[in-house]
Amino acid sequence: MVSEGDDAPDFTVPLADGDVGTFSLSEHLDDAPFVLAFFPAAFTSTCTTEMRTFRDRMARFDDVDATVYGISIDTPFTLNEFRRQNDLEFALLSDTNRELVHEYDIAMDFADAGVRDVAKRAVFVVDGDGEVAYKWVSDDPGVEPDYEEVAAAAESVRA
Repeated sequence: MVSEGDDAPDFTVPLADGDVGTFSLSEHLDDAPFVLAFFPAAFTSTCTTEMRTFRDRMARFDDVDATVYGISIDTPFTLNEFRRQNDLEFALLSDTNRELVHEYDIAMDFADAGVRDVAKRAVFVVDGDGEVAYKWVSDDPGVEPDYEEVAAAAESVRA
């Protein structure tokens, strides 16, 4: 599993920002720190609450010049609709091919639902050198991150 102090795995994935494009971590390090907020699936209760909470706290992340990205295995088209319906101003990244959940070693299965390799709820803060400065991972998809702790981690990267 990726740990604090490790180089963040680089990636290029579809970007859902109202349009559909691509995003490569290594090409955007000037926009760091990044808050990479992995969530299992769009339109589910805890995931919706989590992304709305990031939305409602964006001023705190903006204050420390942190760029927030939500990441799930949903298609970019689904993620754009999720963004629209929840008034999310930050972009979402599509891990439809499940590369990131494996690279960051945060894949889990919902065996009862027959769904495999979704993201555990996890947050990584990545600094401008591409290093993981903060990591939080939950084995319980019903648990949300400590948003203030995440913001403080992003702020410490900027300091």
